[in-house]
Amino acid sequence: MLAVPVGVLCLPLALVGGPAGRIQRGLARRFLGVEAADPGRGARTGLLAVAHAVIGLPLNLMALTVSGYFWTVVVINLAYPLRPDGDPSQAWGGPTMAGAWAVHGIGGGVSFLLITPWVMRGFTVIQARLVKGFLGADRTGLLKATSIAVALALVCAILSIPVIHQL
Repeated sequence: MLAVPVGVLCLPLALVGGPAGRIQRGLARRFLGVEAADPGRGARTGLLAVAHAVIGLPLNLMALTVSGYFWTVVVINLAYPLRPDGDPSQAWGGPTMAGAWAVHGIGGGVSFLLITPWVMRGFTVIQARLVKGFLGADRTGLLKATSIAVALALVCAILSIPVIHQL
């Protein structure tokens, strides 16, 4: 959750040559356990910090959105009988409340409860690789990680269209 506001702060900081890289490395070290070696005093990291901010911000926003959506799906489906629109006669698993709750609770609630940590783990792996590549000394696999991050952000943006229309 901190990645989005910190990313918004770091984008203008990176553009003016501020300590955006140091802030992002500290955030990754503190919350992701990622050790990104400082590239050194003489290293030119300004453009890399800007690139990280530009690529990382949409990815962080998508991670926050996906996390919020997935956890909301868990709560909504596990608490199906408490929903005001929870008419079981027209619901999947209906016409009884027990059948509708079983389908929603197990299909939507428990399955998303089990899958959400793995999906979020995927986001953190990509975020960690971007921090190491752009803001650290290890550039191994940076192009691949950047490609995956951009593709992931695009896929999430495309998949968000039907979700938004559902609201």
